[in-house]
Amino acid sequence: MPLNERDRIEILMMIGVGDRMRTQQEVCRLFHEMHPDREPVSQSTVSRIERKYRELGHVRDAPRQGRPKINENVQQDVKYHPYRVRLIHELAEDDFDRRTEFCEYMMDHNNQNNGFIANILFSDEATYKVSDVENRVQQASEPV
Repeated sequence: MPLNERDRIEILMMIGVGDRMRTQQEVCRLFHEMHPDREPVSQSTVSRIERKYRELGHVRDAPRQGRPKINENVQQDVKYHPYRVRLIHELAEDDFDRRTEFCEYMMDHNNQNNGFIANILFSDEATYKVSDVENRVQQASEPV
């Protein structure tokens, strides 16, 4: 578990000031004795905290890069959307006949040209565009 600001200040106080300064090894041992339930701190951690305090005058975390955190109430609202687009596949009456015709057509072409099926590109993509026309039907948004 990372050290919080209070822990870092405690480590600074353990180092001491003036003529009574502890070594980093002593501070590590003392911190572990005071907090036996936590992971022991390393000498490099103590060194970084001390150096940060000498250079910056504080031990606070530097501002983080990236996306800023948002309020928890706002975060709850963002998770819910009133509508969601749903994709539908509706079968028509003549679909069975058309599928049968397609299968017979493919079997005839494969029998005539032995490598015909090997020249077909199969994909697991749900949507794709050919000439700016998508291969899916979209239904108007429905409430979730």
